[in-house]
Amino acid sequence: MNDDTNTSSIHQQPVNITIGDDTFTARWEVDVSPHTCAAFQRLLPYSQKIIHARWSGEACWIPLGTFDLAVGPEKPISRPKPGQILFYPAGVSETEILIPYGSARFNSVAGELAGNHFLTIVDGLDRLQQLGRDILWHGSRDIRFEPASRRVG
Repeated sequence: MNDDTNTSSIHQQPVNITIGDDTFTARWEVDVSPHTCAAFQRLLPYSQKIIHARWSGEACWIPLGTFDLAVGPEKPISRPKPGQILFYPAGVSETEILIPYGSARFNSVAGELAGNHFLTIVDGLDRLQQLGRDILWHGSRDIRFEPASRRVG
């Protein structure tokens, strides 16, 4: 079977991202990062810790160390808009996920980075900036990515 056929319906299903007590809904960016979307979708549900970014401005990140999602760069960007979630598949810095909540330029101690834009927050974006500031001042939170359940009615 073709892997794209198996995951295409999942890519159309929104993703719930729960950070602490806040839940956001995101859409897959299959047209921009199809391989990253397919690989990350296979991890769901996926839980980690999220902390405030050190070098990237108004953003939070999930440091993943040497984790290998087995994807390379896909039209990578370094200046994401709030809610445009990036996956960086390692290289000059460790593997990581960046979630910008304001003005951000994806960076590391080694310099500017560019990540694969694979998810975009479409519901709850108005709450993301306050959450980012709370993480800045009060520390890490649990984060969980999972398929959004379909609501009836």
